[in-house]
Amino acid sequence: MTCRTDREPRGPLRYALVLAVLTAALAAAVVAGLAFGQVHIPPGQVLDILFGNAEPSPLRTIVLDVRLPRVLLGAVVGAGLAVVGTVLQALVRNPLADPYLLGVSSGASTGVVLVIVTGIGSGIGLATNVTMPAGAFTGALLATVLVYALARRGGQLTGPRLVLAGVAVAYILTALTSLMLVMSPRSEHFKEAMYWSLGGLGSARWDMLLLPAAVLAVGTALLIAVARPLDLMLVGEEGATVLGLDTSRFRAAIFLLTSLVTGVLVAVSGAIGFIGLMVPHAARMVVGASHRTLLPVVALAGAAFLVAADLAARTVATPQDVPVGILTALTGGPFFLWMLRRRPEGAPA
Repeated sequence: MTCRTDREPRGPLRYALVLAVLTAALAAAVVAGLAFGQVHIPPGQVLDILFGNAEPSPLRTIVLDVRLPRVLLGAVVGAGLAVVGTVLQALVRNPLADPYLLGVSSGASTGVVLVIVTGIGSGIGLATNVTMPAGAFTGALLATVLVYALARRGGQLTGPRLVLAGVAVAYILTALTSLMLVMSPRSEHFKEAMYWSLGGLGSARWDMLLLPAAVLAVGTALLIAVARPLDLMLVGEEGATVLGLDTSRFRAAIFLLTSLVTGVLVAVSGAIGFIGLMVPHAARMVVGASHRTLLPVVALAGAAFLVAADLAARTVATPQDVPVGILTALTGGPFFLWMLRRRPEGAPA
């Protein structure tokens, strides 16, 4: 990992300023997301609607029932993916680690498609709120375990093998997902599965927000509580062990938690890639690598980034609603290549 644990924020005032700027950016992105689209609503009118100062109208329905759930879901998913990416990079000491690149998101998508194809829970109305998140979590966890096992050599985790294992597992899971769809007797499964493969927020509803928001809040709080052990992981497995950390048990517990968070997020948004790769690196350049201060920053930055990206996806080809996963891939792909080029040969994983 190229980050150092001795890089701390340059004072509490600077850190508070960073948080304030990111909060303002997120608020601006939310208002813009509510104001712009196929129907333009002035930002002032949007604020009146949000604060209950507007009479019932079609515009009020658009803001509160159509756009607001989508914007809030984008903030939750963006924050969660950024937090998970940050933690994975510390656990495996690889700056290229990301839920999408390591196959975790692909595993979650495979689990969701399996639920769709088999119809588990659909007859009793549990598919969206229970069985899809459960399938996504199971798939994410199995993919994480498989990638981790393949990447270890001689009891050590190597960076190049980790990335290669993640790519290979993602390809295998994608093929398995395609096979399930081909063998499915219902043709409409293709349309449903396409949503998960591209990643999007277009199906957001109020009843979809509670579970991912709760999982994100609890998961982030737990990760902040173990910020010190996460910092120790950056110095390497041997060094962390010398300092008193049971690295095997700690890594297993955090992998379980990150798989749960990723699975729940993918269940409601599909596989949206590269947020967990780009946002942590930008945040570290501003506040350093200490996870106690880094995680709140990446959560705010990830939320603002995905809300803004989803707004661009909704407006770049109006009236066509482009899946936001396409835009994040278009920005994240070049960033990934840039990271590969700037990474020195023989750099530690």
